[in-house]
Amino acid sequence: MMRFLIYSLIVVFALNLNSCARRVVLKDSNSITVVHKLPKRYDVVRVKGKRLYFFNGRHYKKTKRGYVVVRV
Repeated sequence: MMRFLIYSLIVVFALNLNSCARRVVLKDSNSITVVHKLPKRYDVVRVKGKRLYFFNGRHYKKTKRGYVVVRV
């Protein structure tokens, strides 16, 4: 019985070392440009139920700090 307990503890320990999860590293995006005020000629559009602002071929999303460019 003691031998079974020792073998089971070794198996549990070994399985904990071999995780199936992979490490995911996300790059910190420092290239976000915040526009504090949009030009007067912007258009308001709805994409997937979200309100976006369109100007000069780009879509902008309103945030607390201003407007940021989003990919649609």
